[in-house]
Amino acid sequence: MKTMMPGCRSVISNDSGALADICIKEGDYINFGKFFLEARSTPGHTDGCLTYVLNDSSMAFTGDALLIRGCGRTDFQQGCPKTLYQSVHEKIFSLPADCLLYPAHDYTGQTVTTVEEERRLNPRLTKPLAEYIDIMNNLNLPKPSQIDIAVPANLRCGIQD
Repeated sequence: MKTMMPGCRSVISNDSGALADICIKEGDYINFGKFFLEARSTPGHTDGCLTYVLNDSSMAFTGDALLIRGCGRTDFQQGCPKTLYQSVHEKIFSLPADCLLYPAHDYTGQTVTTVEEERRLNPRLTKPLAEYIDIMNNLNLPKPSQIDIAVPANLRCGIQD
């Protein structure tokens, strides 16, 4: 039996391979009131990363693909530096310069940036592709402490039997 909040449905990328009430793909829309979010596939951190762009392109929700002055790591969960770089440059940096960007999380307390700020100030994504790949392949980050719990939970998207 599924346990869900009344009137709420979980949504996730079809490319994630995860379970959810609704699976979406590049170009799909999530409608709410007089607005909608366009799903843009932004893989590279994981295969299922999506960026959700508001219908007037005034804001976008970038998940873990683009963080404030950073980006998602690419050393596990189908990560690929080249793919992430292309995703960000083609699907996020192509938005209007003043588009507000909201990442999934931030480790320094920041909550919002803009396309222009990240195009100019992101210490990784302002580099040429080859240099970016070298940076990402040599981060030598520790394995996340909760990864063995988080990944299976993410693949179930909150759906409990």
